[in-house]
Amino acid sequence: MGYRVVVAGATGNVGREMLNILAERAFPVIEIAALASRKSLGTEISFGDQTVKTKDLDTFDFTGWDIALFAVGSEATKTYAPRAAAAGCVVIDNSSLYRYDPAIPLIVPEVNADAIHGYKNRMIIANPNCSTAQMVVALKPLHDRARIRRVVVTTFQSVSGAGKEGIDELWDQTKGLYVPGQDVAPKKFQRQIAFNVIPQIGSFLDDGSTQEEWKMVAETKKILDKAIKVTATCVRVPVFVGHSEAVNIEFEDFLDEHEARDILREAPGVLVVDKREPGGYITPIECVGEYATYVSRIRQDSTIDNGISLWCVSDNLRKGAALNAVQIAEVLGNRCLRKA
Repeated sequence: MGYRVVVAGATGNVGREMLNILAERAFPVIEIAALASRKSLGTEISFGDQTVKTKDLDTFDFTGWDIALFAVGSEATKTYAPRAAAAGCVVIDNSSLYRYDPAIPLIVPEVNADAIHGYKNRMIIANPNCSTAQMVVALKPLHDRARIRRVVVTTFQSVSGAGKEGIDELWDQTKGLYVPGQDVAPKKFQRQIAFNVIPQIGSFLDDGSTQEEWKMVAETKKILDKAIKVTATCVRVPVFVGHSEAVNIEFEDFLDEHEARDILREAPGVLVVDKREPGGYITPIECVGEYATYVSRIRQDSTIDNGISLWCVSDNLRKGAALNAVQIAEVLGNRCLRKA
């Protein structure tokens, strides 16, 4: 017994991770369909010990399928997600298209799993931005204890968050710097990304923030608590996989750093690695391929009455995208859908 599952965008980084994680977590799949654009039709994709060939997203009939995990970007999602939903297939969408629609739940299962029942409004569930997902997993248990008033976060986001083009540009530029005459001009990013950092992810808005920064504010409020004030600075860094965040939190009530550490050690989806010695923390390299959101450098902020600072790291292709989508599917299956 299980579900008929579709992965749309199966040849991309996130789509491939979705297939890997469905297999790793033994999600009850009785039939899988890997969808891609027509140019990738017939591409062979691994799913556990199986090899499946991609089908054409444009002509696929979603009738009779239970769950569709979408990783195709907003434009394609606008066309195909309503088509899947109308056929009775619940869409879990990784794009930003539906995240801010009040009728559509935006879910991080460790934080607001109870919102899952809202899928019935449109047969669509939104997956949050990668940088938001890992942060709210760490914030939720602390918010439950001391109520968060304000969050100041600086992100250090890997190039895989910009897709294959971002990975290729970092790789090509890095090689080019060591070969005379082989310099690679920026295309995907606004400036050279190799051996550099870029304080812009997304377009600039009227208030001087970027789209990525706005997403973190809006999504944290929708997922966790609309009363929380959030200010973000999002930075692209020359790391292939893994987003890092320096998070400063102001609470309504005092929270001791030792209690905060104990709370986070017991929190779902969180692993604390926090030794006050050289290397006693997690960096992006150690988080690649892992499910957890890692928290390190937990300490009191003496500049405000009720402050804590911490370091938060996670694999953005997993918890920031594919893993969270599969976890949503697990909650959907456990609470809402009947197995075939």
